[in-house]
Amino acid sequence: MASLEAARELLREFPVADGHNDLPWALREQVRYDLDARDIAIDQSAFLHTDLARLRAGGVGAQFWSVYVPSDAAFLPRAVSATLEQIDCVRQLIDRYPAELRAALTAADMEAARAEGRVASLMGAEGGHSIDSSLATLRALYALGVRYMTLTHNDNIPWADSATDEAAVGGLSAFGRAVVREMNREGMLVDLSHVAATTMRDALDTSVAPVIFSHSSSRAVCDHPRNIPDDVLERLPANGGVAMVTFVPKFVLQAAVDWTAAADENMRAHGLHHLDTTPEAMAVHRAFEERTPRPVATVSTVADHLDHMREVAGIDHLGIGGDYDGTAFTPDGLGDVSCYPHLIAELLDRGWSRTDLAKLTWRNAVRVLGAAEDVARDLQARTGPSNATPEQLDG
Repeated sequence: MASLEAARELLREFPVADGHNDLPWALREQVRYDLDARDIAIDQSAFLHTDLARLRAGGVGAQFWSVYVPSDAAFLPRAVSATLEQIDCVRQLIDRYPAELRAALTAADMEAARAEGRVASLMGAEGGHSIDSSLATLRALYALGVRYMTLTHNDNIPWADSATDEAAVGGLSAFGRAVVREMNREGMLVDLSHVAATTMRDALDTSVAPVIFSHSSSRAVCDHPRNIPDDVLERLPANGGVAMVTFVPKFVLQAAVDWTAAADENMRAHGLHHLDTTPEAMAVHRAFEERTPRPVATVSTVADHLDHMREVAGIDHLGIGGDYDGTAFTPDGLGDVSCYPHLIAELLDRGWSRTDLAKLTWRNAVRVLGAAEDVARDLQARTGPSNATPEQLDG
């Protein structure tokens, strides 16, 4: 109990800057952006991991709201327009709850929101399919407020390999490297969650700004392709980047990896996408779980990842990206956005210092965005925007 109170006290000064929350997609899937039907000013615990009261209880001071859209072939023709609809949803949320949420485009905006006691609201696009292989579209997303882009989601794109697809490009193509360079020039963080390890390494070879992993854990602790190999973590100090540990059980608990494969197959057998979190899909999940109890991750499971990642990458290169409202299951003790204090309390009990925890929760995320801004100012003073195309660079 003493550690939990100490955790809450620390978060009052250095709140969580979380790298990834899928609330906008959940609102699209559940109520087609009807914010009256899912008014997050009131308790939404029956439907969502996220509402305003639980954000406050969890000590959240900044949130990268994911403006995710699916990367499967059936959705690709409308990926750009759907991404714009996701951006519009975040803007509607900020406008609807101005006392609690503050639009944030810069590191300075994040600090201003913290001083005001509001949640700095940033956006991250989850997957390079959202730009349809167009650098002009990339720049347009930046102009609309998107401050990171995950290079892939679950499927390969023409210029980058995903962690969960068959290797095709071998990492980044020439156009993929041009995307990274243009992101550096704009000041948009390069997010390497979801990408293949080859893509991670190519991006680190290319980027002159710090990268992030918005919601990934350690592959050495849990051998899942969505996690980060140690050789990549070892490169973060030279790059300046930040790896934000995720809470998704199938990425943090080895026993959950095998169970999830079976659960995903069950979803497909019912004609559902394995990432579907609609009420119908959740009913299918629950029925499967009743027949085959799932292995349970805990707060300690996530802390094990952070302990290892700190040993490999150093405390200056860690953050938190819970992936709330983007996962069907959560670890015990980390059931929704109110639960971050439980993780901080666990780390306090493991001997993490207040200084280390302030870096984990707040300072590293603010620093990495500020560093991307610094790089962008320098590049823009020396180079103009690129209009390269995949046809020109990749043939």
